[in-house]
Parts: sequence; structure tokens; C-alpha cells
Amino acid sequence: MTLATQPLSLSTLLRLPVHDSDGHRMGTLADVIVRLGDTDYPIVTGLVVAVGGTRTFVSSADLEALTPERVELSSSTVDVREFARREGEVLLSEDVLGHRLIDLARVAFVKAYDIQLTQVLEGWAATGLDVHRRRWLGLGPRHASHDVRDWLEFEPLIGHAASARVRRSTGRVQGLKPAQIADIIEDANEHEQDELLAQVHEDPELEADVFEELDQDSQAELFKGRSDSEVAEVLGRMQTDDAADALMDLPQERRLPVLTAMPEPQRGAVHRLLGYHDLTAGGLMGTEFVALPPTATAGDAVAAVRAASSVQPQALVVVYLLGEDGTLDGVLTLVAALRADAARPLSEIADRDVVVAAPTDDVIDVTRRMADFNLLALPVVDGGRRMIGLITVDDALEAAIPQDWSRRETGHRETGTA
Repeated sequence: MTLATQPLSLSTLLRLPVHDSDGHRMGTLADVIVRLGDTDYPIVTGLVVAVGGTRTFVSSADLEALTPERVELSSSTVDVREFARREGEVLLSEDVLGHRLIDLARVAFVKAYDIQLTQVLEGWAATGLDVHRRRWLGLGPRHASHDVRDWLEFEPLIGHAASARVRRSTGRVQGLKPAQIADIIEDANEHEQDELLAQVHEDPELEADVFEELDQDSQAELFKGRSDSEVAEVLGRMQTDDAADALMDLPQERRLPVLTAMPEPQRGAVHRLLGYHDLTAGGLMGTEFVALPPTATAGDAVAAVRAASSVQPQALVVVYLLGEDGTLDGVLTLVAALRADAARPLSEIADRDVVVAAPTDDVIDVTRRMADFNLLALPVVDGGRRMIGLITVDDALEAAIPQDWSRRETGHRETGTA
């Protein structure tokens, strides 16, 4: 193959004449085929050449030269059968050019206006994307020069169902934070959502975290297309308070079947939370927290926090001391446990004057109490001072902040620069 001295842009290559090894024109370049990878640039595996009214496949092994003026093949013959895409193949013009991608650095949708192709040891590869809008004002060159960004900074959403399974394992969306993925899903169209959810579904724990971050309307809409057992599977991995809220957002006729399909002990915990109004401490609280007897040591407390992999991080800032009957006897911050002698009993270092909430306390009282005492977590106790739940600061803020503030537009819509 003739070596290229500089990268090429896909827009300049499309519809170029394709010549065989004898110099005869065979057709025009209709598309370039690549296979996506998880860390490397997608390598060109073939071309789609328009020969008369037929689109045919040409292997990259038969590509002799690729220049801004022409495409040359090393063979004098091509397979004249109609091109049929194979599993995992991506067509750069049909699937990427002019379509939306995820800018992973900015966590925003952008559109691909051009694609850079660079010659590498394996042949040709897609190495860059131009995501700047082009403007035609009638003056100067039509295609103004823009900086091309690295291909690996983006996640294409191809939307080709037949190759989705192959691409799913190479998707990089899983590297984003759950809240960022949720924002993208909320801005996506139906086909984009399908591909994003398919990638997230590969990691069940991440899937649950993402659904926790979705706003109520988006969450309910996405659950519409899932069976009761599928919804129950996701809710079973969510925090109990979030699962209870999501369950109540389902149509009434679906709530009991979904609840029944949830695994224990999550089903029982969610069922108990459903008895509280959502704007009370009982409706805000979760049921997962770390509790130890007063005879446990500071070392035990640190070990319990380390082992509590299913408890949300916000609930791990404190350890609670409970008596044999479940009554709240004291509280110890994780920082205090780390600073104390590992062998020292919790009864000697815990704060016995614990600020608590009753399950019927309203949201305003809860948030004011947490602010007044600078609390990151507030235990909820029943009439016998038995601890039944915990309100974390993120849940309190979410309930206190007006709903139209919680999803302010912060630039995660589609972006582009002229």
C-alpha cells in the first residue's frame, strides 16, 4: 500500500472514483467500514463501493492507495454481490457522520461533522472527529478548518441493532458517574436511550445507580417497556428509599406484582417504607446503616464500614450503637473511629446525646435539624427509640430543593461550536 503523508477527512473521500489495478474506474466510494474497540482506534476493515446501482464490499486488504483525489485497489476484480453488513461492523458515513455522539470529557451530546482517517501499522484507522458546526455564508471556502479532536474522547451511538451485542462490550459509557449517565439518558432520543441502557445493563449495580439518579418522569417512562420481573430486578439493587419512591411512581396495577417479584429482604424493607408519606422522615429514610453493640471496639466499627459494600457511601459516615432491643444508644463518626485506639470500646468514645427524627416529622423539620446540627446523616427512631432508618444529607437536599432546580440546564445538551 502507498503510504499516506497526512491524515484524510472522510468528507473529502466520499463519492471519489474507485479505480482497479489496471486504472479502470469501477465505481465511487460510498462508505468506509470499521470495527469499534474499547481502547484502540477503530481499524478500517473495508470499503463500500457504489458500482452502478449496487453497493459492494471491498476488503481493506485490497486497498492500494487512498488519497484526496482517488481510491486505488490492488485487484482488477471485486465481488459484485450486494453489500450486507456483518455483526460488529460500523459504517462511518451512515452510522457516525451527521449523527450524535457522547463527548465523554464534557458529558454532552455533540454531532460528528467530519471524521479523520490516519494510516497506521494495521492499515487505516478513524483517529479524530470534527464536532464543530459548519456555516456557509457565501464567502470563503465552504469547509472552514477546525481542530479535530481525538476519536477516543467520544462514544458513538450507532443504533444498529444487529451489531449491538458486539459493541456493547466495548462501550465506555460505564466509565462515567451514574448521575452523568442519567443526565445523558434523559437528553437522549429513544434509539440513543436503547443503546445507552443496553451498555449500562452489562453492569447490574451501575444500572441500579443510574436509575436512582433519573428524574421521576424518565424513570417511569423507561420502566414502561420492562416486564414486572425486570423492574423488580432493578429495584432490588436500588437503595430502599429510592426503590420505594420508584415503586409508587409505577401505575397502581403494577405496584403489587413488582413488589412481590422483588427479592427479600429488600421487599420487606420497601413494603415498610410504603406506609409513610413521602414528605416525612419515614418517607425519606433508607433502611441500610451500620450498627454495632456498645461493647464493640473502634476497630470493629472500621471493619464493619469496610464490609458494608451494599450500603450507600453517604450512610457510612457514622456508626450507630444499638442496645439488644434495638434502641439507639449512641453515635460515632467514622473519623472518630479511625482516630481512636482500635481496641477501645465504642461505649467510651461514642456520643450519647444523639439528635434523632420521628418517622412522622416533615421534610422542613428534618432539613432544618440537619442544618442546625451540621449532620450528614439523621437517624429515625420509633416511639420506643428503636432505630428504624437513616436520612442522609443527599436525600434531605433532594427533598428540600424545588424540583425545577434539581435538573437545571448545565450544558449537558447537545453542543457545537461555529
